Amino acid sequence: MYFLLNNFNKVFAGIILILSGDIIYAQKVVRYELTLADTIVNFTGKSRRAIASNGQIPMPTLTFTEGDTAEIVVHNKLKENTSIHWHGLFLPNKEDGVPYLTQKPIKPGETFIYRFAIIQNGTHWYHSHTGFQEQIGMYGSLVLKKRDDDSRFRKGIDDLPVIPLILSEWTDYDPDNVHRMLHNATDWFAIKKGTTQSYAEAISAGHFKTKVTNEWKRMLAMDVSDVYYDKFLINGFNESSDKTLKNLKAGDKVRLRIANAGASSYFWIKYAGGKITVVASDGLDVEPVEVDRLIIGVSETYDIVVSIPQDKTSYELLVTPEDRTKSASIYIGNGIKQLISPMPKLKYFEGMKMMNDMMRLNGDMDDMGMNMSLQQMDMNTVMYPEVSGDMDMNKKAKEGSDMDHSSMDHEMKSDIVTLNYAMLKAPYKTSLPKNAPIRELQFELTGNMNRYVWSLDNKVLAESDKIMIKQGEVVRIIMFNNSMMRHPMHLHGHDFRVINGQGAYAPLKNIIDIMPMETDTIEFEANADGDWFFHCNILYPMMAGMNRALSYENSAPNPYLPNKKRAYNKLQRESNKVHFMVENDFATNGNDGMIMFQNTRWALGTEWRLGHHDDHGYETETHLGRYIGRNQWFMPFIGFDWRYRKLEEGETETTLFGQTNTKDNRAMISAGFEYTLPMLLIFQAEVYQDGNVRIQLMREDIPVSKRFRASFMINSDKEYMGGLKYIVGRNFGFRAHYDSDMGFGIGLTVNY
Repeated sequence: MYFLLNNFNKVFAGIILILSGDIIYAQKVVRYELTLADTIVNFTGKSRRAIASNGQIPMPTLTFTEGDTAEIVVHNKLKENTSIHWHGLFLPNKEDGVPYLTQKPIKPGETFIYRFAIIQNGTHWYHSHTGFQEQIGMYGSLVLKKRDDDSRFRKGIDDLPVIPLILSEWTDYDPDNVHRMLHNATDWFAIKKGTTQSYAEAISAGHFKTKVTNEWKRMLAMDVSDVYYDKFLINGFNESSDKTLKNLKAGDKVRLRIANAGASSYFWIKYAGGKITVVASDGLDVEPVEVDRLIIGVSETYDIVVSIPQDKTSYELLVTPEDRTKSASIYIGNGIKQLISPMPKLKYFEGMKMMNDMMRLNGDMDDMGMNMSLQQMDMNTVMYPEVSGDMDMNKKAKEGSDMDHSSMDHEMKSDIVTLNYAMLKAPYKTSLPKNAPIRELQFELTGNMNRYVWSLDNKVLAESDKIMIKQGEVVRIIMFNNSMMRHPMHLHGHDFRVINGQGAYAPLKNIIDIMPMETDTIEFEANADGDWFFHCNILYPMMAGMNRALSYENSAPNPYLPNKKRAYNKLQRESNKVHFMVENDFATNGNDGMIMFQNTRWALGTEWRLGHHDDHGYETETHLGRYIGRNQWFMPFIGFDWRYRKLEEGETETTLFGQTNTKDNRAMISAGFEYTLPMLLIFQAEVYQDGNVRIQLMREDIPVSKRFRASFMINSDKEYMGGLKYIVGRNFGFRAHYDSDMGFGIGLTVNY
């Protein structure tokens, strides 16, 4: 009897288990296999390494329906670690795809399976979250369809033909080298783009004063994009037409699911067939809004609806990067191509003039009394004066506190309607629980463009602990952009309300583009578990440290990361890598150069000057310093100085301070500091172990013209130097210089 009863209980339990499993897994399992492998591409006439998934770039479009279970099998055939992040998706924390925060990296030769329920809909995308792999091909579209019985199904929108479009850019340079070059303040990308803004160009444009003011405030030339790109792509092509798009006829409408997978490019979108209707942003529905154009931030998605005005015509959808150097196009309809006028070239000196007034001498941003919050002002008209005509924005902004800024905002708008966040309205209430406790976080977006250091509150991830939050809280994040660059801030695993004046109908997003001087507020309900990344989604600032990790208190253990503390330390180190640069001048009067290793705070550098003769002298200076302050203008250091020069017997020299000059035979330890003065002059004061003091003033890379760079140095040891360099290529140029010890020389300059 006991045996029968016991077995009955086991059978019954088994039946219950089977039934419960059917309930849990009744949804359709949609399985994809992704094989990642090195490949060779040729977008520009040059063969370059890229990463392909299933032999293609971009990665395959993955399509699911809300209620499905996604099962994505990743086979890593690369010779390096990898990972995949599912951008904008709600999923278990361990499936989020951030190495050392939610999982271990997928090692070469390994297979990893991501499995999670699809509990949302909308346009999203996926990409590698390892190193710079996203830049070289690891990105693809995610389409999450609504169920047919969804109560929020919108007829005339959700039932339209759908085409996913993923925007990207391509550089022939190795992205690791791109990042290193950015940290070393190269202007090679500006030369390639024709945006150097030298003194000769400033004089020619009638903006000499603008250029002087810019450098007086210790700013480099203005740019709106850090990197020069060789090609811009839509679905992997610079110009294309999808078969579905060719089948459209007059009066038809199509829904374009657009994702910006660019590593660092914002894109303007214009359509030759008329108005653009925006129906969703970051995978979330919005009330339809008609515009003439929109700018899509890095990693944002927008769903737009466009129509075909007439038959036998193919209408251009033009995609232009923010720096307007090049473009990409896709054609909608079938027939003669109808083009749309390209975006005008940026007037950089006009933009520089505006940015000068936005920047205080101490490096802080100044909103000039304008309402620079919630993106209710179209900041593109502020940054780019050609958008709004010939109106003098600087004059208007300075007319006084009695000025009606609301009317100013109206005046700045042209007849062309450009989308901004204030236009976005959710079709349903998005209010959060009123009785929930509120946790308020405030961040200042900070950065040093000269050294390409990007941070939050002047701290990179390597200098920050996880930020603890609790389930059930409303987390409100207030961000002020105190930098000269716009930043698309992304929160993993959550949608947040953008406080934009729409009240209870504030739109939901997972990316917010914050422009210089702007303050924005977002909020979300803390309803998840684990650790979630919060970061700038421009790849290079993110890798430079502009990120944080939000961590839920009392989270369940992550089976993929048994030692989370150790893993987090590895993640932190990725945002504070050491960068290397070297330069050497092979000249007729000797050899001089430098080598530098630096990370976020520290710099170790050695300079040398080696004459061809003993009376020219030989010298090296080594400094180890730490940059201090948000702008990193001040760097105390310790150093070692070795010099040898053969003087005539009995000959001695003195410094400007009357001290005996020991540079003919010196091997000394020193301490001192460097400080960046207005006009980007470097002031250096140093005291040696024997009590001798040296002060020095210098500047390198003065932009004389597009390719000519001047430099000078003078110090209290009565040494002086002046030079002029012509930049031939990325890594070499010609230089002529005069050195007080070594005389005049010309030679070849090589740098890396």
